[in-house]
Amino acid sequence: MNNIIKMAARNLRRYKRRTLLTSILITLGVVAVLLFISVSGSFKALMIGQITDSMMGHLQIHKKGYLASMDSLPLNRNLQEKQIAKIRGLLDGNDAVEAYSMRLKLGAMFSNFNETTNIRLIAVNPKQEILAAPMLQDRFLQGEKEGLLAKGEILIPELIAKGMKVKLGDSIVLVATNKDGSVNGQSFVVRGILEGISGPGGRDGYIHLEDAKSLLRIEGKEISEIAIRLKDMGDLEEVFATLKTTLSSFKNKKDKPVFEVHTWEKLSPFSKIAGMIDLMTLFIKVMLVAIVLVSIMNVMVMSVYERINEIGTIAAIGTKPGKIMALFLAEGLLLGVFGTMIGVVLSLIGIMIMNVSGISFDFGRQKGLMLAPTIAATDVVMVAAIVIAIAVLGSLQPAWKAAKMDPITALRHV
Repeated sequence: MNNIIKMAARNLRRYKRRTLLTSILITLGVVAVLLFISVSGSFKALMIGQITDSMMGHLQIHKKGYLASMDSLPLNRNLQEKQIAKIRGLLDGNDAVEAYSMRLKLGAMFSNFNETTNIRLIAVNPKQEILAAPMLQDRFLQGEKEGLLAKGEILIPELIAKGMKVKLGDSIVLVATNKDGSVNGQSFVVRGILEGISGPGGRDGYIHLEDAKSLLRIEGKEISEIAIRLKDMGDLEEVFATLKTTLSSFKNKKDKPVFEVHTWEKLSPFSKIAGMIDLMTLFIKVMLVAIVLVSIMNVMVMSVYERINEIGTIAAIGTKPGKIMALFLAEGLLLGVFGTMIGVVLSLIGIMIMNVSGISFDFGRQKGLMLAPTIAATDVVMVAAIVIAIAVLGSLQPAWKAAKMDPITALRHV
């Protein structure tokens, strides 16, 4: 086998220009794929972090059926005190959970005493919310961030602040309808103005959980959802599966599940964009396979054509077809390994340079977000293995043709 490798290396050196050009094509393909994977992965992780850490959390738990009717913010599908206690027991005993926030969501009418509009409210315990959504404070456009908010205060979205001409410190009134159909109003002071968290048309504001209970005349504990933040995003699927299995065991009197749990992907439309990034990555990998396959097949077909007399000679002196085939496969293997090694080295250098130089971009009102391109060892190994495997497969047909060549016919070839 060593002799075959040595002969293959010698043959590649004989055709330096062709070997160099083929290796450059493979190298460029590997560099393009690895750099794209690192940059797109960094962008995807950063955007997911912006969404989960400023509003959604990594997971959310609701009462069964709440998500299907979430647009109407139904109060009749809230979690009750005993149900909350069961969930808290599960979360407190899970080492993968860093924090969780209990929220009460409601719709209300927002009045500045001259005009009225509708607003979606998220009532929170400020201490819990800061831990579960640590980047929420970064969405403040105006106002004091420390402590998030206190009782009697409200954080309003920029859209409503501009439309209603409301400023910091202004008094406003919220009017909401409770489960029984009765209406109640309550005064608040504008503590801060937020960037539209759910998009340019976002109408989500924040109030204290105790104020929401007072506004809706709720006695006892009652919440709409529990947003969960994990210590490590990599544990998402495992924690989700565990919670789903455990929560599904809780049944109501009709033997139906009481709870439902969802990942951020189910709750955010950005998951579709993340899916598009993954699809683009797959497309780039397919392009790499095509580049390598065409390059290797082209060089190996030309190699067989130009060396017909040589093939006839080594076949005539008793070289078995299997060894002839192995020789050409070894040449394809060496081309793949050589191009891949250079490509991997250049890619790692490129990633290091991008991290040192610091690439930043703007996302909405978020300015100067820094990309931190990284690539997992598994991705490097996978890409390298694909390239080398395709290089060998691309050599298979020309190698088979060389092995099956008739020695006499080959020797007569001019």
